[in-house]
Amino acid sequence: MNNKTDKILICHLITGLNTGGAERMLYNLLSKSNRELFSPIVISLMDRGTFGDRIESLGIPVHSIGMKQGIPTPATLLRLVQTIRCLKPDVIQGWMYHGNLAAFLAGLFLSPKVPVFWSIHFSISSLNSEKLMTQAVIRVGANISHFVSQNIFVSKNSRIQHEQIGYSSTNSCVIPNATDTSVFKPSQEARLKLRTDLGLAKETILIGIFARYHPMKDHANFLQSAKLLHQKFSPVHFLLAGCNIDEKNKNLQNLIQEVGIVSQVHLLGERQDIPYIASALDIFSLSSAYGEAFPLVIGEAMSCGVPCVVTDVGDSAWIVGDTGKVVPPQNPQLLANAFQELIDLGSQGREILGKAARERVINLFSLDSVVPQYESFYENLLPSQK
Repeated sequence: MNNKTDKILICHLITGLNTGGAERMLYNLLSKSNRELFSPIVISLMDRGTFGDRIESLGIPVHSIGMKQGIPTPATLLRLVQTIRCLKPDVIQGWMYHGNLAAFLAGLFLSPKVPVFWSIHFSISSLNSEKLMTQAVIRVGANISHFVSQNIFVSKNSRIQHEQIGYSSTNSCVIPNATDTSVFKPSQEARLKLRTDLGLAKETILIGIFARYHPMKDHANFLQSAKLLHQKFSPVHFLLAGCNIDEKNKNLQNLIQEVGIVSQVHLLGERQDIPYIASALDIFSLSSAYGEAFPLVIGEAMSCGVPCVVTDVGDSAWIVGDTGKVVPPQNPQLLANAFQELIDLGSQGREILGKAARERVINLFSLDSVVPQYESFYENLLPSQK
């Protein structure tokens, strides 16, 4: 145990702190950490991103190593080792592939040795769809996953996929991503306010998708389904938010113009008020083609009492259960049909589904149920420090 604090010092090592599901989950975990028992510290291999200040506002130190994206160097590793040696952690928790690998390598230079945990937030449909460097890191990870204390997968599907390519099955478990249900909650006020902000009638159906602009998120699928739905049901608008989801994105603008629904689409860019936006929706969607493990954004929308239509990628179907609709990826017609089915339920029918969705998140995917699972691992590997 760290002698200065008499608490278990957890060093969370993550690739970067820009907006993303893993980064948000790290913040959520830290926000509910038992600070009487644990003393968390965060190291970002790159910069402080959008979450650095938010994490420090919790009273948790944040260190950045300054690595350039995709360019790990011996100097970077040296700075990392020096930083961790100065911190003297009791446990190192890696986050995502590059953070996991860095956690393992840094741990090799510590004496005495400390437990190293990995947290894996990705599912693998095909390694060939990844960058060559990411492919290499994933393959190396398979070999050394047998030598870390615990491989924590956020997705059942991801665990199976990784074990099939050689990741250890003897020291692995699944701990799902979790939602802060006290922050993500239903709000009729938000529903009315957002429509006013967008200049829409209060009865307008709003369907939203929150995802960065990336091929795996398949915004083309969502927009094509939006076109099909609009042809049958005109009083519906589509709200998109996320990194690079704005007017500066020419590829996205071209997609919207091609499907011919420019006046029905609202691009909000990267937002920090997702609880407000999510609670204003009638339907939330995630139209991903591949790569998802446990999309945190689905649980957040459900916690706001919003029924979801998602593609069957990663653990999306498990998250939604029977509180929404699940369709195959890359099929705009089936996605549009699912939207239509939820619209046909009417506001009362969607409200019933939304209440069931929030209850499912509270029971299975809330911070109160997930955070203790992480902390029990830390305690169990340090029995003499309890």
